[in-house]
Amino acid sequence: MDHTSLDIFRVVAAELSVTRAAKRLGRVQSNVTTRIQQLEEELGVALFRRDGNRLTLSTEGERFLGYANRMLALADEARQVLSPQAPSGTLRIGSMESTAAARLPGPLAALHVQYPDVQLRISTAPSRQLIEQVRSGLLDCAFAALPPCGEMASAADLEAAGLHGEPVFREEILLVLPPGHAAVRQGADIAVRSLAAFAQGCSYRVLAEEWLGQDTSPLDIQEVGSYHSMLACVAAGGCVSLVPRSVLELLREAPEFRTQVVAKVDTWLVHRNGYETAAFKALREALTPFVSKQLAAKRKSS
Repeated sequence: MDHTSLDIFRVVAAELSVTRAAKRLGRVQSNVTTRIQQLEEELGVALFRRDGNRLTLSTEGERFLGYANRMLALADEARQVLSPQAPSGTLRIGSMESTAAARLPGPLAALHVQYPDVQLRISTAPSRQLIEQVRSGLLDCAFAALPPCGEMASAADLEAAGLHGEPVFREEILLVLPPGHAAVRQGADIAVRSLAAFAQGCSYRVLAEEWLGQDTSPLDIQEVGSYHSMLACVAAGGCVSLVPRSVLELLREAPEFRTQVVAKVDTWLVHRNGYETAAFKALREALTPFVSKQLAAKRKSS
């Protein structure tokens, strides 16, 4: 179960094709096939189901993939910690879509310019999944909003789970209503009873369901995959949604939505306790001027 075999397995699992995996790895197909067969013999299980030239991960393969990702990440972390002279290696960053779009381009560009040897891998998901992926080792860190309720709703809850978090951005969360909708003060005032939101696990969705669902008729949840889709649903008059103001400000020509501030929610940078690679420290340094800029703007407006 050496590093090379784990890496080959991970690429084959991603491509689900020995041919594509071999090309991506710069290896001959026979070598990739042999490595996978040797790994399966060592583990005593079939990692893939084979139907002609078609590959799919077996149940055991899906479970092993998580371990392989964590072992490879831990090896990379060890190399970075033992050679801290300059940030390098891979940094796997998870983020809410809103943060990735509105907050991270500046810091990540600055980090890349200063430390080009750091390979940044960015993925997006709802907050609950992001926190779990950090806890399980699939991500090195994540930008997430702590859920209003649940098992990790505070810094103390994170610490109990072996994680550490600190607020880095504060988002003003807006209720976005279709153009022409009457003013609202509470959930009962909303005429449209359909909510455009991300899948379960999104902290903003939990906030929306709590704010909109009190003492009113049931909500119809329309799950979508992006804020652009949410805003399109609202513009069409069929839905309402909760959207960070920073996302709405990205639109060049936003429709004349009616908006109302519902809450102010912190975005936390979450990582495992003790995770302090040079690349992660560089990320925190790159964030500092952008966080300071937001704090200064907040003081000016208050």
